[in-house]
Amino acid sequence: MAASFFQDVEMAPPIEVFQLTRRYNEDTFPQKVNLGVGAYRTDDGKPLVLPVVKTAEVAIASDTQNHEYLPIVGLPAFREAAKKLILGEDSRALAENRTEGIQCLGGTGCIRLCAEFLKKILKYDTVYVSKPTWGNHRTIFKHANFSNIKEYRYWNPKNRGLDLEGMLEDLNGAPEKSVVILHAVAHNPTGVDPTPEQWKEIADVCEAKKLFVLMDNAYQGFASGDLDRDAYAVRYFVERGFELFIAQSFSKNFGLYNERTGNLCIVTKTPEVLSQVRSQCEILVRTMWSNPPNHGGRVVATVLNNKSSYAEWKAQVKTMADRIQQMRQLMYEKLRAKGTPGTWDHIIKQIGMFCYTGLNVDQVAHLQKQYHIYMLKEGRINMCAITSKNVDYVVDAINDAVVNIGNTQVS
Repeated sequence: MAASFFQDVEMAPPIEVFQLTRRYNEDTFPQKVNLGVGAYRTDDGKPLVLPVVKTAEVAIASDTQNHEYLPIVGLPAFREAAKKLILGEDSRALAENRTEGIQCLGGTGCIRLCAEFLKKILKYDTVYVSKPTWGNHRTIFKHANFSNIKEYRYWNPKNRGLDLEGMLEDLNGAPEKSVVILHAVAHNPTGVDPTPEQWKEIADVCEAKKLFVLMDNAYQGFASGDLDRDAYAVRYFVERGFELFIAQSFSKNFGLYNERTGNLCIVTKTPEVLSQVRSQCEILVRTMWSNPPNHGGRVVATVLNNKSSYAEWKAQVKTMADRIQQMRQLMYEKLRAKGTPGTWDHIIKQIGMFCYTGLNVDQVAHLQKQYHIYMLKEGRINMCAITSKNVDYVVDAINDAVVNIGNTQVS
């Protein structure tokens, strides 16, 4: 029999977060805890379908509709509502018709479309990502054939906060025609965000160096519980006159993880160029997924375009955000009460779903081996996977790791 066409295909390295979940699922230990997966959990450790989403889905299911293709750029009602959500009802960019929305396959699809456009149409070849950043940023731009994928300093392990000086220095050293990915709110994985004053300094450098800004916006409302507060950075850059891409994800704030619902919001200086930009994006979309799926976009549009549903959704988003903040406070207080060595203020200073604990690789391995607690090797944990039922067990385990496996500095 002839040799396989695939015999020389190498095994790809495992994707850490999915491998972690697989190990957790195979683990039979009764007190096991999965702090790795980036999805909301209730205090019972269960996934949540937002009540407002259930209501919208019932309405959609009972509405007579066909299954024709959506336009290449997606459902108009979804795209318009998504733009207003991130830019604000009173946005000058909206009023001046300088914006476009393109429905994508989640935030990941938005970023991939950005990468393809920036490489193929604008001929960019250098992108700067934060150190550390969401693991898929580098991979997406690599597969879009960017030759230069560089890092700017972000996490300061000494104070477990933002390394603003290092960030500005690195961005100042970036060549023109470079792309910079900025996390709009609730930085993944660190949970550390710039202050409004620091955002001004960052914008000053991006403007002076003529860097193209891509804002990754995965957590609006879900981070602080306040939609406007979480949109601060995006709206500030837009008001300053930046042309930029904004990758919006509705996985977290709508709980639509498996519906892959995203919107690429495009902001330009003038309305005249939008039709050209859209036309090129249509060609790129046609070669990747051709048309977006309907269901997630209709759910979001149904909720955002109905006054009472919108109010209900905002309240439910705040409930999720509040629970995360409560778990931060609870975990912090219990670590303090336990007398766990080190400073743990960063747990309550960070924002959003993730906490960059400061635990090192050896301590993370110890937690998994001895306590069946699963987290990414960099020490990032999902704060809503902490519950009132498992927090004592997790705190006891962390205390043991810190006391017996060394210091808590992460490089």
